[in-house]
Amino acid sequence: MEELFIGWLKEYGYVILFLWSIVEGEMGLIMAGIMTHTGDMSYFMSIFVAGLGGFTGDQIYFYIGRFNKGFIHRKLHKQRRKFAIAHLLLKKYGWPIIFIQRYMYGLRTVIPMSIGITKYSAKKFALINLISAWVWAAITITPAYIYGQEILIFLDYAKEHWYFALPIASAFLYGVYAYFQKLERHFLEKRNGRFS
Repeated sequence: MEELFIGWLKEYGYVILFLWSIVEGEMGLIMAGIMTHTGDMSYFMSIFVAGLGGFTGDQIYFYIGRFNKGFIHRKLHKQRRKFAIAHLLLKKYGWPIIFIQRYMYGLRTVIPMSIGITKYSAKKFALINLISAWVWAAITITPAYIYGQEILIFLDYAKEHWYFALPIASAFLYGVYAYFQKLERHFLEKRNGRFS
């Protein structure tokens, strides 16, 4: 199964990378970085394709916000808190929030949708989004390209000693989740303090 998956990556690598970048991102980009290290993919082409995928994903979310406000209010009412934070961030920081939203766990899809709901210029969003997507792709792929051998050694070790790797990975992911939850609470408290 593993060999089949690697075979697909080698044969359809750029297509998979593009689609993966639309939906999620980082794991696909790290894999692309490793494959550029091993020579199975081109470094610059990987950054170009991943950037286009990330750009496409955010454009989709932006236009969902622009043309489906009713749907968002009906179906995403549980996400109101995140939409409130996204609006607050956009008001406070302006266009740079478009640039850094890719690195904000839990707000990555909400921010483009919430910007789409506002009267923010679609052309300006697209331009900043495209530049941001290519920077994001380069920042994520480059370390995996440079340290590809070390990552492969670590993955082999993790596969053999999964009982060590699994708790460490779980603790790391929980730490990231807890940090962003704390950040969310901080912004909401600040917002509530301003209007109380």
